[in-house]
Amino acid sequence: MTTFLTGKALPRRTLLKGLGASLALPILDAMFPASRLAALTAPKPTHRFQAFYVPNGMAMEYWTPTGDGREFELSPILKPLAPFKDQMLALSGIHAEWVQIHAGASGSWLTGISQGGRTETEIFADVSMDQLLARELAKETQVASLELSMDAPANAGACSSNLSCVYTHTLSWRGPHQPLPTEYNPRAVFERLFGDAGSTDRAAREERLRQQRSILDSVNSKLSDLRREIGAQDRVKVEQYTEAIRDVERRIQMAEAQIDIELPTFDQPEGAPAVFEDHLELMLDLQVLALQTDLTRVITFMIGKEQSPRPYPQIGVPEAHHPLSHHNNQPDLVERMSRINRYHTELLAGYLAKLRATDDVDGSLLDNMTLLYGSGISNSTMHSGRNLPLLVMGGGAGSLDGGRHISYSDEPGMANLLVTLLDKMDVPVDKIGASTGALPLETLSDL
Repeated sequence: MTTFLTGKALPRRTLLKGLGASLALPILDAMFPASRLAALTAPKPTHRFQAFYVPNGMAMEYWTPTGDGREFELSPILKPLAPFKDQMLALSGIHAEWVQIHAGASGSWLTGISQGGRTETEIFADVSMDQLLARELAKETQVASLELSMDAPANAGACSSNLSCVYTHTLSWRGPHQPLPTEYNPRAVFERLFGDAGSTDRAAREERLRQQRSILDSVNSKLSDLRREIGAQDRVKVEQYTEAIRDVERRIQMAEAQIDIELPTFDQPEGAPAVFEDHLELMLDLQVLALQTDLTRVITFMIGKEQSPRPYPQIGVPEAHHPLSHHNNQPDLVERMSRINRYHTELLAGYLAKLRATDDVDGSLLDNMTLLYGSGISNSTMHSGRNLPLLVMGGGAGSLDGGRHISYSDEPGMANLLVTLLDKMDVPVDKIGASTGALPLETLSDL
């Protein structure tokens, strides 16, 4: 292994391999030439993309900001995101492309389709924008993309409008007939990121665990060698990183030990932590690790599938989410719906804080992130696809100018936004789904 002290850079994609494990390193100073030309030879900021989907629509009267441009005020639902207002684009007036309510809401969100399959077994859409990105960005990463969810996938049966459950359970499509199933089990995600071949086979996992207590145990000697070769600041980064990995693995093991806990209010997927917040934090921490190590640059995440019945008694909303979303505009029910929506943005804020606190090339992970947040439904009781609740968060590796609320009076389609975001991430396309062009690029950059 080359050393930082020689003036040679540590390879950016250094992997520490052990028995059944492969540990990618985060960004270190030693990965850049130790010379006065370092600033000229350092790699440019890297585009990273994440879709963060919330189901069942939004309490729009609590969501929509007041004022346009830079002089806008955050709504009650958006106030938890105040620390990140400078890297927020709140978008109003964009409409959905879908025909069939819930199936279309998630099914078209990244594909821009106007009409998918019409039966339980007829399955087609379009290549989703995350997969268009993955085709390009995966040239530089080990994992092309991650498709994650808080719910177990459903790849058969009808879930909405007599259409296949694949539409409500994923955002990602590799091809018109290739929906990508989501992963909800933190152990499976962990093993895919840090297992030697990405295997999630139970027997292989158990064999590894018989050999060492954790993935870190298998690379300890190589970690010790690395620490001797890098500077003091890098040693601190490596220590923080490995502690984060050890903490995640410990929490996964604890969740697995508690797998038989019965939950009276909601059926938790097998292998996931019993408590929603514990499960969510693990899934988000795994996403930070995946981005921090550049194992992938593309992630889709569903905090809930469309028609999710999850209750939220911890915030005073014991009703199931989906039935509550059909509130018939009753003020007290809309207010309860808004609590769920605000709770989701609170959870998002915690995740954004971790991205902002994690170093990346020439800034933080959040600086180089384009994060699309929102839902494929606006007013849920009307099953409306008009004026979708949408945010674009992050610095976009310098391509996004945040701190603004943009209202579109001509009601452009969601697919046009996807075209624009792809262009911003240097993966231009002429068309995606039902797009008719791009939103004016200056709208997202120069205003």
